[in-house]
Amino acid sequence: MKVIHLHNNNIQLIKKAAKNNREAQHLLYETHAPKMLSMCRYYIRDLQKAEEVMLNGFFKAFTNLKNFKNEGSFEGWLRKIMVREAISFLRQEKKIEFSMEDVDINHQHTNNIETATELDEIQQYVDELPEGYKMVFMMYAIEGYKHHEIASVLNITEGTSKSQLFKARQILKDKINKSNRTKDGTAEMGR
Repeated sequence: MKVIHLHNNNIQLIKKAAKNNREAQHLLYETHAPKMLSMCRYYIRDLQKAEEVMLNGFFKAFTNLKNFKNEGSFEGWLRKIMVREAISFLRQEKKIEFSMEDVDINHQHTNNIETATELDEIQQYVDELPEGYKMVFMMYAIEGYKHHEIASVLNITEGTSKSQLFKARQILKDKINKSNRTKDGTAEMGR
C-alpha cells in the first residue's frame, strides 16, 4: 500500500508542478537534483558547468512538464532531458569528436569493480577519455541507450557509435590493467 501511496503523491506533485506550482517544482528539484547532477557530471568534467547544465535541464523539464504522460518513470524522462542538455552543451563547446576508423567490435567485456576507490579511479579514467568516446560510453553503459538511439541523438552512424564504445572500453581496460600492474608492483621500471 505504501508504494501506491508514494506513487500517487508523486503523480500529484508532477501535476501541481506542471501548473507552475513553485513549491511542487522545488520538491521535485530537491528529490532529483543529486542524481541529475551526478548524471551531468558523468558527461562534463567541470562541476560548475555540470551544475549549469543540470539547472538548464530542470528549466526545460519544468517548461515541458505538461508533455510528461506518466508512461514510465519521471526520473527516466528527466534523465533523457539531462543527457540531451549535456550533449548540447558539449556541442556548443565544440568538444565532441568522433574517430571514424573501423575496429573489430565483437569482443565480450566483463566488470570486476570491487571498491569505491576503484570506482573513483574509473571515473577519473572516464573523464580522461576523448569527448566522443566518453559520450557514447556513458550513453550506452550508464544510461542504457541502444546504438541506434545514440546514433540518432548524436547524428552519427550506428557503426561509429559501436566503434566509439569499443575504443572507449579498450582505453579504460588498458588504464585499469596498467593501474593494477602498478598496484601489484609488476609494472616495468622506467615506464
